[in-house]
Amino acid sequence: MRPPDALGERLDRLVATAQSEQRAPSVSAAVFRDGEVLWRRALGSADVGREEPATPEHAYRIGSITKTFTAVCILQLRDAGVLDLDDPLRSHVPEAPPGPTVADALAHLSGLQREPPGEIWETLEPPSREELLAGLEDAERVLRPAEAWHYSNLAFGLLGEIVTRRNDAAYEVTLRDRVLEPLGLARTGFHPPGPRATGYYVDPYSDGVTVEVELPVEGPTAAMGWLWSTVDDLARWADFLSTGTDGVLARETLDEMARVRTMVDDAAWSLGWGLGLALYRGGERVFVGHGGAMPGFLAALCVHRPERTGAVALFNTGAGARPETLALELAGAALDALPRTPELWRPDEGAPDDVAPLLGRWWSEGEELVLSWRQGRLRLEVVDGPPGRSVSWLVPEEDDRWRIVEGRERGELLRVTRDGSGAPVKLYVATYPLTRRATAFGGDASE
Repeated sequence: MRPPDALGERLDRLVATAQSEQRAPSVSAAVFRDGEVLWRRALGSADVGREEPATPEHAYRIGSITKTFTAVCILQLRDAGVLDLDDPLRSHVPEAPPGPTVADALAHLSGLQREPPGEIWETLEPPSREELLAGLEDAERVLRPAEAWHYSNLAFGLLGEIVTRRNDAAYEVTLRDRVLEPLGLARTGFHPPGPRATGYYVDPYSDGVTVEVELPVEGPTAAMGWLWSTVDDLARWADFLSTGTDGVLARETLDEMARVRTMVDDAAWSLGWGLGLALYRGGERVFVGHGGAMPGFLAALCVHRPERTGAVALFNTGAGARPETLALELAGAALDALPRTPELWRPDEGAPDDVAPLLGRWWSEGEELVLSWRQGRLRLEVVDGPPGRSVSWLVPEEDDRWRIVEGRERGELLRVTRDGSGAPVKLYVATYPLTRRATAFGGDASE
């Protein structure tokens, strides 16, 4: 797929503007849709000293985007029945402080201090596994669990330790075997093959640059943010976050990861957090993704899951650039320029015989609801209900019992009551009665 010329020019201009105005030695970016990279561009120098031009094939360090990989490894364990999200961290890592759960750690609600004890960002020497675990005795709980969003690399270090212990293998080995290789992410890893960009500190008062120190990979701290990757690999990864893949993680689990657990900015509601995923709201759209920072590198990816469209932006500067802003701008430009053509409606065999009598208008508290059969599924809609919160989709559970699996009142039960002839005369949704005629509470709605 090739983007329209006008869109390609717009994307080129966005990247060139970011590289120039944000003074990045190089920027590598890509836009993808439906599992295919439709545009990519790299500008500037991957290595200033060697005058090496940046290309989309260059790997960049992606920092905390690594946490999305760690989160997938944890959800794999949950889906396999090895752990539960409500388990306390210390039930899997006894050295962990009491209180926060696995889910708290994934959503940055653990209340644990931001970084591992010590001065990792001054010494640039990450703690070993033994040092990390021993240092937990000195770790502060700066907030109560679930009190407020508080970003914690330490919490993800503990999640990395869970991945190690519950898989009986080093974090790096589990990540490679359970995620990277099944998804074909050959250029993503802690020591990826192929060309790599050099990370720089850009002087704020001149145009000089300094090569940053490359931090070593060390134990569970690798789960916090040590990966390298390319725009092509990250586009494939972000698409996976939309669709899931058999043998790695199901779409339904990724749906769970993408649900809001907490808001970062309560007043603006522009940034929330799910299970290991950031949720960015731009207008009516919500993107999932993550940003990343390491010495000499900044990175971001985002994807609009309903449209399976997103973007990646990688910089080889550690300060002054705004990769999340660029990625969202690129994805938004693609969505604006490439509206979907609706699929043609096609008739089918209609509702099953046992479902057809349920369809049509129902009433509850003077509110009209319509039950219909669409594309092989039972659909319940509140007429003139709030946009985005008026539709429920149901699946059969047993005779005359249906479970809401998506949308309004998700998880609740719909029950059917029939008269002596077997005709449906009343429905109950979350115990609220629905009748064929409008009536007040306790009124007679019989025909």
